[in-house]
Amino acid sequence: MAADTEARPIAQMRGITIEFPGVKALDGVDLTLRGGEVHTLMGENGAGKSTLIKALTGVYPIDAGTIVVEGTPRTFRGTSDAQAAGISTVYQEVNLCTNLSVGENVMLGHEVRGPFGIDWKSTHREAERHLEGLGVRIDTRSLLAAHSIAVQQLVAISRAMVTDSRVLVLDEPTSSLDRGEVDQLFGVIRGLRDRGVAILFVTHFLDQVYEISDRLTVLRNGALVGEYPVAELPRAELIAKMIGRELDEFAAISRSADREIDRGGDPVIRATGIGRRGVLEPADVEVYDGEVVGIAGLLGSGRTELVRLLYGADRADAGRVEVRGRPARITNPRHAIDRRIAFSSEDRRAEGIVGDLTVAENIVLGIQAKRGALRKLRKAEQDAIVEEYIQALGVRPANPNALIRNLSGGNQQKVLLARWLATAPQLIILDEPTRGIDVGAKADIQRKVAELSEQGLGVVFISSELEEVVRIAQRIVVMRDRRKIGELTSHDTDVDDLVAFIAEEHDTQESPESVA
Repeated sequence: MAADTEARPIAQMRGITIEFPGVKALDGVDLTLRGGEVHTLMGENGAGKSTLIKALTGVYPIDAGTIVVEGTPRTFRGTSDAQAAGISTVYQEVNLCTNLSVGENVMLGHEVRGPFGIDWKSTHREAERHLEGLGVRIDTRSLLAAHSIAVQQLVAISRAMVTDSRVLVLDEPTSSLDRGEVDQLFGVIRGLRDRGVAILFVTHFLDQVYEISDRLTVLRNGALVGEYPVAELPRAELIAKMIGRELDEFAAISRSADREIDRGGDPVIRATGIGRRGVLEPADVEVYDGEVVGIAGLLGSGRTELVRLLYGADRADAGRVEVRGRPARITNPRHAIDRRIAFSSEDRRAEGIVGDLTVAENIVLGIQAKRGALRKLRKAEQDAIVEEYIQALGVRPANPNALIRNLSGGNQQKVLLARWLATAPQLIILDEPTRGIDVGAKADIQRKVAELSEQGLGVVFISSELEEVVRIAQRIVVMRDRRKIGELTSHDTDVDDLVAFIAEEHDTQESPESVA
């Protein structure tokens, strides 16, 4: 934090109230952003974070309250007004033109002009200067599409800072980045903070909150809970303030993971030497009734590739699969569904929800597909199934006729889980089911997975949060560089053990007994 700017407010929001038909999204919320600070906005999905950001950036008009920037009251009638006041935003989904060069993206709308139009040489020189000001050195004439999401995030930040913005809003900028890319981004954020920029940071990763933030504001149900220096607010207290209750569910989930699993008979599924050339080296995996098998590894380690081969979403060219001890040919999802194997993809928007359908229609989609087009669900049967799972999973709002695209990420994930549970699977594969959702919804889903496993359902669970894998799984398959490097049992493994195991050198797959 820059000593000369740490206490100086750049932007202040006071008594911000926004109402939509039938709901008060924000109710008298305050927010103060100070120069030279990283200020994190915290709250569950539906707490009002996105609405507050959109009020600050001119997307939504406010119904009551005031916005003051650099001591001057402001009325934002659109995003251009906010940008003119020195407020820029970089969203989770990078809003860039990937068909243009890096330099064109950085300078878009601010190109250097000469007597005959745009001076491209000078424009690229300026782009290079702005990027180097953030510590980023890349060829500005290279196509943006050729670069990683992490680099595109940095290009988006550079574009936002071309106008010397005083406030930079970063909305979930790390959701698709690996650890090294996060470190690079955080280096840029610290540099901007040291230059006196006020940074508003939004994330669901608690570790990152405590790593990068100076101060945080907590919202709950559209209202302000409070503003706190990060150093003075322990994690447990932060979680309690976000959800309005002490969170003891995680402890219960950990106790569930300590259960002994009966591995005396045939597993639900056993894959031996399953792999795909150039995608995944041959690996062995088995899951027993009532067992949660976690798949752990860094981004790009082969976690998703492995489960897609198990489900038949991608076709294996090596290995064999047995279901309940009998050979099974699973070369497409239809084969998996016929054997009561369900799969929830990590990309819930592209491969999960159907945004234009209702909650009810999304829930019954799986069971109707299993029955076929000619065996329609009766209305009474459909209503009973939908009501059961909305209540069981705590979907909010509990309105079966709501369009699913209007639900929060956590509630969309609950609907996807409901869809597959309605098909009565014997094995369910969950790929990143808690990514990008708040801690309360995360606890709900983890608790439901624990309950299902206690009832005898086999579960394969992938998460990029290693703590989550250790908490929920009885056994952990560890991946690195698109191969299985071994297995660990969770009851005698903590996150440090798992990280150390991932970092070690391993020549071959190791059995659970050799590393437990």
